[in-house]
Amino acid sequence: MLQLRSVMTVADNTGAKFAYLIGIPGRGNKKIASIGDIIMVVVKQADPYAQVKRGDKLPAVIVRIKKEKGRTDGSYIRFDDNACVLIQAKDNKDPKGTRVFGPVAREVKDAGFNKIASLASEIY
Repeated sequence: MLQLRSVMTVADNTGAKFAYLIGIPGRGNKKIASIGDIIMVVVKQADPYAQVKRGDKLPAVIVRIKKEKGRTDGSYIRFDDNACVLIQAKDNKDPKGTRVFGPVAREVKDAGFNKIASLASEIY
């Protein structure tokens, strides 16, 4: 579970390294986001001459969280870091980059982000 002002790594090849959660659109007054949710982030650190720049406000989808999440079969899933993948626009579910680094939770595919799941090396 991530809340406002959470810092996470960016798990794609857009050039962004770290992102800062600034909002959860479409959730009303909810302040917590989990795996598979669309969030708004600000890029805090990026490579020079990259596709995205420092200070850009972009939508992203959460692919990994440190806090364990219960699944319907009774098992739990947790990761070593908080990570997100930048996406094109709020309506579009396609990623901005062409590669996704590290494992991705199965909930991302269940949320309808099939392209992100297919680009990932592993799905847990």
